[in-house]
Amino acid sequence: MRAQLTLLSFAALAGCASTTTGQQPWAVPQPERPASWTNGERAPIPVTGDWVASFDDPTLSSLIGEALINSPDLQASAARVQAARAAAAAEYGSTLPSLNGGADADWTSNVIDVNDDAVRSEGPGFGLSLIASWEPDLWGRLAAGVAASDADLLAAEADFEAARLSITASTAIAWIQLNTAVRQLDLADETLDARERTLRLTERRFRNGLTGALDVRLARSAVETARASQLDQMRSTGEARRAIEVVLGRYPANEIEASDGVIQLTDIEGTGDPTSLLARRPDINAAEARIAAAGFRVEEARLALRPSLDLTARLFTSNADIVDALDPAFIAGQVASSLTAPIFNGGTIKANIEAAEAQARLTAANYVTTVLTAWQEVENALAADELLAAQVESQARALDEAEQAEILAERQYQNGLSTIFNLIDAQTRRINAEASLITAQNARAINRVQFHLALGGNLPENTELEDQFSEGSDL
Repeated sequence: MRAQLTLLSFAALAGCASTTTGQQPWAVPQPERPASWTNGERAPIPVTGDWVASFDDPTLSSLIGEALINSPDLQASAARVQAARAAAAAEYGSTLPSLNGGADADWTSNVIDVNDDAVRSEGPGFGLSLIASWEPDLWGRLAAGVAASDADLLAAEADFEAARLSITASTAIAWIQLNTAVRQLDLADETLDARERTLRLTERRFRNGLTGALDVRLARSAVETARASQLDQMRSTGEARRAIEVVLGRYPANEIEASDGVIQLTDIEGTGDPTSLLARRPDINAAEARIAAAGFRVEEARLALRPSLDLTARLFTSNADIVDALDPAFIAGQVASSLTAPIFNGGTIKANIEAAEAQARLTAANYVTTVLTAWQEVENALAADELLAAQVESQARALDEAEQAEILAERQYQNGLSTIFNLIDAQTRRINAEASLITAQNARAINRVQFHLALGGNLPENTELEDQFSEGSDL
């Protein structure tokens, strides 16, 4: 990448300049870190592969591809990369010689002596001008500005990669939430069916004189409660559909269909270690690049105290002197140079230095916060994965026991050996156990996505998006 190579080159140059000012242009903080993650005993295997494929859901992979193309947030991030690239090119262009041209015309009146007779000649006069100017970079100030702009470009490119990863995770989470909502809606439908079945049984027993009106009232109440829950879940499912449609860049029409089944998760592998995370997370890379940019701008502000040299060559051409304008001796005679140094400017340069130094301290502090947050996210996800896996297993066992209890309660109620209270209670326990299992599976799947997001997980190349927004440049 051109920006990375340029940044390294100017880092060496600015490093030399820093020896004269007594200050280092930039330094990345080194927070204390352990050799391995504290949660679990996983080997620090480097992270490889496409983590989306690990979910083994072709529909999810297709939706992520759609989101990476249509997401307005990602389009905005790509535009920021283009703006940063253009700004870096402009900053570099300002260090090169410039040539400006101009043209002017005026009406001239001349008196010509012809054979002792005065003849007045009037007509338009034309002039062309070329002005060449250049400021040699005596102390490296201009180079520091170019390096800062290249570092800004690196930060924008890292932000783009972070946005790609974030959009991918948001799509995956929205897809998981939709499938969870559909499963909860299916459960609500099944619950209403079960409550209505109980009501029919109760009404039949009431007609046969085997139970009282209280049982009928309780059964009817249970039916209406189940119907209200079904309607609430229909609302939640519609919201989940519209949420993922917006992530995909579609109109929120509540039309996208969920898939069947539960995402099967394998054991976590390839966690790397806390140190390797620093090079893998794009937001950390962006924070590091901003430290570099801030450091170079400190150097640029300090070097503004030193004299600057300006070279200017002003060339005038016209019909009469166009030959002179092409004469090297004539051109050399038009070159002017000026050496200027600040004497008094109301403290502007000093204030600029202080502002640049404060910005450098700010970026360094933000970097530390970003690193600590990244480590926290990985540790949280690792710990949560183990706990959520155990929770899913316990909840599955609870559901199995609740299903068996419901079968027994319904059989006993049919035979007059139990009350409707016991039957409704058993049904409610089974419903709650199944809903809790769905919730736990949902939480574990979302945590797995957040785990890959925290690791800065690898993604497949999205050449269509890059072609659309980079216009042939590497994003």
